[in-house]
Amino acid sequence: MKNMSNADSTVTPLKSLAGEGVSIWLDDLSRKRIESGNLAGLIENSHVVGVTTNPSIFQAAIGSGEGYEEQLADLATRGVTVDEAVRMMTTADVRAAADILRPVYDATQGRDGRVSIEVDPRLAHNTAATVAEAKQLAWLVDRPNVMIKIPATKAGLPAITEVIGLGISVNVTLIFSLERYRAVMDAYLAGLDKAQAAGIDLAGIHSVASFFVSRVDAEIDKRLDRVGTDEAKSLKGRAALANARLAYEAYEEVFASERATKLETAGANKQRPLWASTGVKDPAYKDTLYVDELVAPGTVNTMPEGTLKATADHGEITGDTVTGGYEQARADLKAVDALGISYDEVVQQLEDEGVAKFDVAWNDLLGTVANRLAGKEAQAK
Repeated sequence: MKNMSNADSTVTPLKSLAGEGVSIWLDDLSRKRIESGNLAGLIENSHVVGVTTNPSIFQAAIGSGEGYEEQLADLATRGVTVDEAVRMMTTADVRAAADILRPVYDATQGRDGRVSIEVDPRLAHNTAATVAEAKQLAWLVDRPNVMIKIPATKAGLPAITEVIGLGISVNVTLIFSLERYRAVMDAYLAGLDKAQAAGIDLAGIHSVASFFVSRVDAEIDKRLDRVGTDEAKSLKGRAALANARLAYEAYEEVFASERATKLETAGANKQRPLWASTGVKDPAYKDTLYVDELVAPGTVNTMPEGTLKATADHGEITGDTVTGGYEQARADLKAVDALGISYDEVVQQLEDEGVAKFDVAWNDLLGTVANRLAGKEAQAK
């Protein structure tokens, strides 16, 4: 299949990255990207094998208006609610992207070729509503290669178990802390137990755990700057990589456990770590930092297009840059803690901010669509 190997035998950074066992996903989607052939081109030429979306991405895409005019006019004519209009537009994009990625899904037995769509972020602290929304989204998109994104809030954990237990593939998002990540893996395994008890084929259930990277550095670097010492400055740009590397260590440990191994023997898939928020936020850092330094087998790196292009142009893929760094990672986080910067406080703040940002983006999207629907209704009169 062309998109999996590329006819060109030249070794490129993206080809090297894929060769190291890292699945390259695009962290963006829009109607324009789908209809222009851009997404198909990235699959064909840039080793892209999946797509992630979030409320901010849809807010930017639909807010631009490009490609949505005809559907907006139809929705206005039908007099649908704003919430329904947003879901009709977002699920249409995800369905179309899933169709474009279907050959990758088939070629990888469901491992890749995935498109993720998030539950309404306003439900992040409501378990029952999150489960109901996840079921509805899976039904609306109606493609086997969709993944439903559920935030790793405390209310999200039991929702993950329930949704996996129904046989629906899940992308767990907004993971910042190592403790919460372990709880996410536990929720996944509990979901597999439920699915197995219900007679569902475990081989058909896939999941990724989206561990956020750059936001950790952005917050901890800010606090290191406030400390202001040479020691503090020497730790800048190290906490996020340390956190992610220790997450991979936890992944290796959990999925080598007897519990996970038994499920795997019964056909279950490991829940792969996905590096999210991999565009650097500090221009002082190399723009491929969170790609080059997080290479490990069995991971996913979802990148904004800018990071994807930067990696294609000057990424330095030198093999596994994760598994040999656990001791240094522990030392880096310990050094940050010794300066009075609370890890637990930072990761909780980042989770709260992450949920709030998606909430704001979703409300902005609802406002944009409400205005556009009103405009179409006025034109029709």
